Amino acid sequence: MKFRVGFEMLYDFPQPTPMIMVLGTHFTRASDVIVPDFLTTTPAVEITPYRDMFGNWCSRMVAPAGRMRLAADGVVRDSGLPDPVVASAVQHRIEELPSDTLVYLLGSRYCETDRLSEIAWKLFEKTPPGWARVQAICDFVHGHIAFGYEHARATKTAWEAYQEGKGVCRDYAHLAIAFCRCMNIPARYCTGYLSDVGTPQPWAVGDFAGWFEAFIGGRWHTFDPRNNVPRQGRVLIAQGRDACDVPITQTFGPNELVSFKVWTDEIA
Repeated sequence: MKFRVGFEMLYDFPQPTPMIMVLGTHFTRASDVIVPDFLTTTPAVEITPYRDMFGNWCSRMVAPAGRMRLAADGVVRDSGLPDPVVASAVQHRIEELPSDTLVYLLGSRYCETDRLSEIAWKLFEKTPPGWARVQAICDFVHGHIAFGYEHARATKTAWEAYQEGKGVCRDYAHLAIAFCRCMNIPARYCTGYLSDVGTPQPWAVGDFAGWFEAFIGGRWHTFDPRNNVPRQGRVLIAQGRDACDVPITQTFGPNELVSFKVWTDEIA
């Protein structure tokens, strides 16, 4: 299968404003890229790429005062298969984990393991360790949080999502990540494109999606507590401890996001 992926964002800036952007297909999908989804700006400005501490490719620039358009439009090859389910994936003892996974056991800005640890153990202590435990966490989070864009809040944490019982995809991911870490399972936040292929129509308006990966069975596996079913057409953009590490855009000054469009469309 082939997917057209891209976005358009329009900003108004009252003054020249530095920006960091984490946009574009993740380098692990480089072999699948048919048409690169390069970041473009109108008006044209100098864009400097760099790699962050998690290996994500990022961009930085200074947006001039006035209207600024950020856009990308690419084509990515995909297997068309749903997210793999590996029920046999085991949970590792902490002392057996690779060193580079240990940071994903720790609390972070949006995943307060200290506040959720006791709750997690009461909920999941008796679940079978490994894939079944992570899936039990996803099942709980999927049922506990009511989805709604009106519930989005940039400062909302996993603890607050648990208390309020409502949120958007990033809140589902943050709560599941926090629970996994409380149960000694490394978990990291992912952001990217997610198609609606294979789901009933009418399809929702395009948006970036948030999900997570858990390290079990010797590798990272994809889990999506928001949808809680294997999905097709998932195209990774970035990974980090939580959404704080991988904001789509980070602006260092006042601005207004005037328009926001995202697409992940199957090409027949």
